[in-house]
Amino acid sequence: MASRLLHRLRHALAGEGDREGQGGGGSEVEEFPESSELEDDTDRLSTRLSGTLSFTSNEEEEAAEENEDDSASQELGDLCELGLPKNPGDPSPAPAERQGSNLLTRQLQDLWRRSRSSLVPQRLLFEVTSASVVSERSSKYVLYTIYLIRSGQFDKAPAAIARRYSDFERLNRRLRLQFGCDMAGVSFPRKRLRRNFTAETIAKRSRAFEQFLSHLHSITKIRRSSDFLEFFFLRDLQAAQRLTCTGLYREALASWSNAYRLQDRLGVCNSGHFLLTLAGLVVCHQELDELSEAHRSCEQALQLLEAQDSHPLLEPFLQAHVHLSWKVGKDKHQSEARLQGLLGAGVALQQQPTLKEFLIKEALE
Repeated sequence: MASRLLHRLRHALAGEGDREGQGGGGSEVEEFPESSELEDDTDRLSTRLSGTLSFTSNEEEEAAEENEDDSASQELGDLCELGLPKNPGDPSPAPAERQGSNLLTRQLQDLWRRSRSSLVPQRLLFEVTSASVVSERSSKYVLYTIYLIRSGQFDKAPAAIARRYSDFERLNRRLRLQFGCDMAGVSFPRKRLRRNFTAETIAKRSRAFEQFLSHLHSITKIRRSSDFLEFFFLRDLQAAQRLTCTGLYREALASWSNAYRLQDRLGVCNSGHFLLTLAGLVVCHQELDELSEAHRSCEQALQLLEAQDSHPLLEPFLQAHVHLSWKVGKDKHQSEARLQGLLGAGVALQQQPTLKEFLIKEALE
């Protein structure tokens, strides 16, 4: 009921002029085309959520529906306080109450946006966006592209991986060896001897891989395991390191950036791999003369290293930060003071490798 009142309320904001123009009969013209876009977007989101494993119970779904009505009712009360009519046929507010109509419209949009976002569950979704058949000299396989999507949020750049069936099978085998009891209820698609490249088989496997990854991510111990995490970003780190060593900085930057987004989606932004990723971003941005981006990545790394005085990457990041701060005109005194503190503690600064040297020497297996 409250949702219908909100729908009528949006039509009330169209203005009296539009209503008079439409009063002469004929088909109605939609006053707020963006409302249909919101409804269509809700349908697509529901379809996407229905295609991904959901671990919510019926009671939780009923509670969510009750919260929706309560939220909508509360918004109606707020809008009435702002002087807006509940029904389109009600008299318009007094002229004094109609002052600042643009502000009221923005407030209405904010309230509507908050109500929509509050109903979307915050979780990580795994979506197979494409699957392509790859033919090589001695083999033929299907390559699946999977996007990692944070529901309820808009990601400007996607975090994506491309994996084949054998990659998923290897992950499944390793996790079952480590977490036998937890993996007992996890389903995995069987290998087929025939019809592996039909559209039907590829579609079924795509759905099965989405469910497989979603189920794994729902189990805390598995979600935090190195095998699960490295399945997503280790390959990008290895490719980025190789490209950086050969001087292909633009190509390396794309791999470092995707590895960064993958770790961010997976929630592992305080690990050694993440610091190595930030080091790669600093080096590539610096080599490409993108100094502001390099400085930003350097500052993020130093925030993570704030309480770590013995980390091997601390001194290289401090040296890079001092140099970049001087280049872009930022304050560098704090980094200089910390370097002096390391020197006073007996650290031989001249013998420490640069970030680029550290990237080349670091073994990623």
